[in-house]
Amino acid sequence: MKKKMLRRRNRLLVLRIAVASILPIAMVTPAMGADAPIPTTLVAPAGIPDIPAIPFTGVKAATFTTPASMATLSVTPAQAIVGDPIVVAGKGLTPSTTLTLTWSTSDASWVAEIQPNTVNYMGTSTSNYYVNMATVTTDATGAFTLKSKVPSDWGGVHDIYAVQDGVGVGHGGLQVARGFTMSPKSGPVGTPVTVTYTGLGPKLYAAGSALLWDNHFAGEMMARWTRGTAKAVVIASGKVGKHYVQANEAISFSYLNVMQSPVPYANSGFGVFTITKDNGAFKPYIQWPAKVTPTVVQRTTYSTAGLDPATKATASLSAESGPVGSKTTITVSGLSTTGSHQIVWATVVGNRVNCTGTCWVYNSIPLATVDVASNTISKEVTIPDHLGGWHVIQVKQGDAIEAQATFYVKESIMPFYDKAGKVIGMGLATADVSGSAEAFAKGGAGTPTNTFKEGDEFTISLKGVGWTQFDNTLAVTYDNSYIGYGCGFNSNGYLVVHLKAVGGIGTHVIDLRPLLYTQQPSFASTPYGMAPVLTFDRDFPGLAIGYQIPAFHFAINIVK
Repeated sequence: MKKKMLRRRNRLLVLRIAVASILPIAMVTPAMGADAPIPTTLVAPAGIPDIPAIPFTGVKAATFTTPASMATLSVTPAQAIVGDPIVVAGKGLTPSTTLTLTWSTSDASWVAEIQPNTVNYMGTSTSNYYVNMATVTTDATGAFTLKSKVPSDWGGVHDIYAVQDGVGVGHGGLQVARGFTMSPKSGPVGTPVTVTYTGLGPKLYAAGSALLWDNHFAGEMMARWTRGTAKAVVIASGKVGKHYVQANEAISFSYLNVMQSPVPYANSGFGVFTITKDNGAFKPYIQWPAKVTPTVVQRTTYSTAGLDPATKATASLSAESGPVGSKTTITVSGLSTTGSHQIVWATVVGNRVNCTGTCWVYNSIPLATVDVASNTISKEVTIPDHLGGWHVIQVKQGDAIEAQATFYVKESIMPFYDKAGKVIGMGLATADVSGSAEAFAKGGAGTPTNTFKEGDEFTISLKGVGWTQFDNTLAVTYDNSYIGYGCGFNSNGYLVVHLKAVGGIGTHVIDLRPLLYTQQPSFASTPYGMAPVLTFDRDFPGLAIGYQIPAFHFAINIVK
């Protein structure tokens, strides 16, 4: 029986590949030039919450020299966390002289390769500099004392210099350790728990943190755009009673012998969360990232290639983003052409797994045909059930593009309907492993339900998954334990993950979160890949390019 099912599944797969190979593909060669892919250091988008200001005065220090011999500045305590009081003192300096104290800091960001038909993750970047900390005046003995607090800045060693006339005359330093807070500390299964971890560093070995829930890896936290302060939300899961939350130094996964490492100050944080009761499975919901203003203008699939050189038409959309199946109205003014025009959806086909040279090619999906009698048109269109991410709606006459506008397809939970068209489930279903053509077409998603017996196979279905290294995959955790990931580009944005109902009678939480896909192609220096990004809502490179990739939260009931 199993062999028959396997043969049937293989025949369906061959048929599916054969059909895909004969679909019409509108090949468009984008104008390279300004579109040529160049690794870009991304600028943090405006609107990210809780970004600390550049520390102290916020003014970058003028260039100064550091001679071999300088006075030693004392900093008390020598190690502290953000917000702690500190005292900087010096003696043996020139009496009755004004000095500028400087503080070493950094800026950190992400690097991406932005192509017309995709976006690639290229790693991270760091730049170091000094800021003016304060101005002090020595007394008649050449001494000074400054009382301050550790600012919201990076963890690690910060050099403090006393500068006189462009020359460092005193030097000290402070080691900023990590601080941990968690809120709330109790609640029922499904409670969102916010973890704040300060003192992450700007560079590779100190820039990440692994968050553990009962010694299970829930995901990674980073703070490149938030100056070393990571904030993440995990969903309380497990039995009634105490659960242990820990944040560790990490490059994705925990580094467990930190005291023996080159960064021994990267201490762990620890908290206890008490689950008070189990109210049963909650309804699935989506956690969206912060509303931000992207800092990269270019949009994937948008190009001037094929644009009518004589056109002066402009296009706008009534809605510029939404899930598959949503509607938007395209309005075009200034048309100089008349007659039959096509409204098409610009997307891509291809993959990065078995490609050589160009992995993605453009493909146009027809949306509507309009007859243009004047210089304006307005037409409502439906967003195709296809890949998510950035796409372009184009108005064309023949092969010439007369106007175009970008639309962002949001990822969404797949609804299940009854015969009357009523929604009877969201995302969760029993797994259909019958091997039938219908089951294969649905990715194995069967009857919608959130209640299972121990050992049952079930599915979670999403729509609108993209194809770039930022949005083609989602990491899956089961009761805050990372178990793997799912990819949606080969199935045109339709993602169905198969899981087993395990863990005993009660409620169990499943989360799907963004990750940085780094498996293929393999780029050098792309750390933090292939793990759930818990700080996706404020420190994720896709935000700078306009990608709004959410986290999905589901729960199931396991019964006898």
